[in-house]
Amino acid sequence: MDLLPVLVVHGGAGTVPRERSEQSVSGVRSAARAGYAILRGGGSSMDAVVEAVAHMEDNPSYNAGCGSVLNVKGEIEMDAIVMDGKALGSGAVSAVRNVANPVRLARLVMDKVVFYPPCGQCFAQEMGISEVPPESLVTEYSRMRWKKNLEPGANPVESQMGKMGTVGAVAVDREGNVACATSTGGMLNKMEGRVGDTPCIGSGGYADNQVGAVSTTGHGEVIMKVTLARLILFHMEQGDTKEASDMGLAYMKSRVDGLGGVVTVGPQGNWAARFSSLQMAWAAAQKDSLHYGLYAGEHFTQSIDDPH
Repeated sequence: MDLLPVLVVHGGAGTVPRERSEQSVSGVRSAARAGYAILRGGGSSMDAVVEAVAHMEDNPSYNAGCGSVLNVKGEIEMDAIVMDGKALGSGAVSAVRNVANPVRLARLVMDKVVFYPPCGQCFAQEMGISEVPPESLVTEYSRMRWKKNLEPGANPVESQMGKMGTVGAVAVDREGNVACATSTGGMLNKMEGRVGDTPCIGSGGYADNQVGAVSTTGHGEVIMKVTLARLILFHMEQGDTKEASDMGLAYMKSRVDGLGGVVTVGPQGNWAARFSSLQMAWAAAQKDSLHYGLYAGEHFTQSIDDPH
């Protein structure tokens, strides 16, 4: 049975406040449709994951692009990565500001640069990417959470698994090429210049046509300790996507007490959306069906063309 093409997205692992859960689920479904439209039209997996992630960067429901969390100074600094499974090409940016879609900038790094540019902002200008005013990326919700975590007695570590999470996508196209993309605003109230797991190959994402593609979400420091994306692909060499995803997440929990989530896809079209946190908004598009959920064990299905 032909399972290709496939696209799977996540909107971040954590705990989504009840009043924002509907927006989170609606957003991943919309992003999955946007990315799958490219695949259905014969487009590449790379084009599809970038489109899906950019769609979520433009949605203030997530911690990426517009809606990113603020650092300790009340400013936005964003990270992103893309990786192409065909030639193992990758591109990443870290701590970029005033860019609406860091994932598109990461794609340009992969396509245009033979070494990492010393200044992501300068590279963006070189590539003709327009700067956006800093305030256009800051939401009232982000500012409220930033202020709340500056209050005496606040626990910023506890707050990290809140509503706002890293976004990501994986896909396999009709040619069997896999790709991944991940984008984030990082940790709430983080130190200025802090770079987490997202732009690190093997942690924030990894793609290899011979095995599959992974995009991760969760606490960056613990994800980096176990290089979660690459660890899951190692397990995928031995088993299926769901089992491999669960094994990687279980190891991260037992070894470094870390929670998180992943979306994975294999070159034959098998996919998974798995998480050890309370929630992770996810959606998958395959064979003109849209699958989605928020809680563990939750799995709804509808037609990809159903707008509701």
